[in-house]
Amino acid sequence: MSQTPAGTQDVESQNSDIELKDASGYAGRVQQLFTPATEAEIAALLRRASDQHTPVTIIGALTGLTGGATPESGWGVSLSKLNKLDISSGFARVGAGVLLRDVQAAAGQFYAPDPTENTSSIGGNIANNASGSRSFRYGATRKHVRALRVAFMDGTIREFRRGEPIDFEVPRIALPATTKFSAGYPLAPGMDFVDLFIGSEGTLGVVTEAELQLLPAPAELLGGVVFFSSDAAALDAVDRWRSVPGLRMLEYLDAPSLALMDQPYAAALIIEIEGDAEIDMTGALEEKSWFAMSAADRERFRKFRHALAERVNDRIRKTGFIKIGTDFAVPIARNREMLAIYRRELDRELPGKYVIFGHIGDAHLHVNVFPEGGPEFERTKALITGLARAAVSLGGTVGAEHGLGKRKAHLMEIQYSQADIEAMRSVKRRFDPQWLLGRGNLFPPPAS
Repeated sequence: MSQTPAGTQDVESQNSDIELKDASGYAGRVQQLFTPATEAEIAALLRRASDQHTPVTIIGALTGLTGGATPESGWGVSLSKLNKLDISSGFARVGAGVLLRDVQAAAGQFYAPDPTENTSSIGGNIANNASGSRSFRYGATRKHVRALRVAFMDGTIREFRRGEPIDFEVPRIALPATTKFSAGYPLAPGMDFVDLFIGSEGTLGVVTEAELQLLPAPAELLGGVVFFSSDAAALDAVDRWRSVPGLRMLEYLDAPSLALMDQPYAAALIIEIEGDAEIDMTGALEEKSWFAMSAADRERFRKFRHALAERVNDRIRKTGFIKIGTDFAVPIARNREMLAIYRRELDRELPGKYVIFGHIGDAHLHVNVFPEGGPEFERTKALITGLARAAVSLGGTVGAEHGLGKRKAHLMEIQYSQADIEAMRSVKRRFDPQWLLGRGNLFPPPAS
């Protein structure tokens, strides 16, 4: 059993072999779990871990889907006590442990990123460059971070502000032609330090606090769940509606997804529009659809969307396997092509055992699969890898908003050349030469 690091005797900790699971069911174990309350305590923990060559995994709200916060060994450090939340005009200073829903509720303004799971932590959102449904208009977390405070394995703490370039050389790596991206370090000469740490999945440093941009709250907002009698009509509406002024959300649910929600339609689109805009309802079941102007009704629509993910997870748990799903995105022009590939491959291998839903405005649809039995589970894993190759071949990404963590780290070799991966590993070594922080996330540790 590890000893409590010197200088951190007052840090709350559990000294036993503890199992942790994220929302996907991915499990890991930690020999000692710390819950520091200050940056100084975090710095002391990291410095002692470095001295003792002990791996450290940073733990948020465990709402992730890729195992990024579930340790393989060593110490776990929960950031739940870093709960500072100071609201100012146009920005907020937020501790890494603050939950997204608390930022959204306390702002009195408007924090744009909207991951489906609003009990996720701000630190976790930053680690994965999370986005969600409103990214169609507002982009991912990266666009809304003005500054970061970061603790490093040597115990130092620095604050980086937007516009501060990195002070070392990196190559420009090839990035996907998508509107969303969360798979590795987006290296480019002279890039911002802030952009380097966002999406780095706890592998370079520990984000302790962030300054987030807040926007004026929209004066008028229309929400809707629009049903269609055919999938083709829904896809035609997607193409028409992308250019609607003020549209900030464009989400898709296929027929099997709707069946899980007890809705008997071929497809649905969930929309939100800021301001007064007309939309062409050709092909929609307008009389069957739901529309709302009030915040209470829009919240009902959010819960409807979130309930789908919960029902998907319930069905997966009944199979006895961990969740198998995609987080791939493609360029918008390739949206229909990727959807056709999904259906062709899934209908051939696992007919009737999958759902497709998600952020169609960004050509970022999630596939969730329900294998039954070990052979089907193994076949599904191979199928998902093949779909990742298809997405990349269309100019897409293997990770759009959830990160890759440990479960999907093998997809890095599909996305990037070996030279690009080695460039990222070189950056990792610069900040964490012993390869202790977030071990197993994105890259396997070097051979001893």
